[in-house]
Amino acid sequence: QVKLMESGGGSVQAGGSLRLTCTTSEYSYSAYRMPWLRQAPRKEREAIATIDSEGSTTYADSVKGRFTISKDTATFTLYLQMNSLKPEDTAMYFCAAGHAPPTDPMASVWYHFWGQGTQVTVSS
Repeated sequence: QVKLMESGGGSVQAGGSLRLTCTTSEYSYSAYRMPWLRQAPRKEREAIATIDSEGSTTYADSVKGRFTISKDTATFTLYLQMNSLKPEDTAMYFCAAGHAPPTDPMASVWYHFWGQGTQVTVSS
């Protein structure tokens, strides 16, 4: 059983920063590619950043240069540092895990294990 739990969401003004945290088990941390995804009201869920077991990362164009995904191997923790936040970043943010191929890391269909989500609200 892969368990994931997000924290760190909240409300900030545009231009501010937040760091999201996802705690997981050693197995999921080492075996899977892990993404951060988000879902805004009335929009599709989208992957915005992923990191594989070796630390290689991918980013959606909408967050590239502003968000950084990373992981701490000592504590099996996944992070998403979000800087220069915009109102359009407002969404529920999820971490997940799965065997996404390197050719298609941003497709949410590959991710079968999900956390419960943490809300991020950015005001203008």
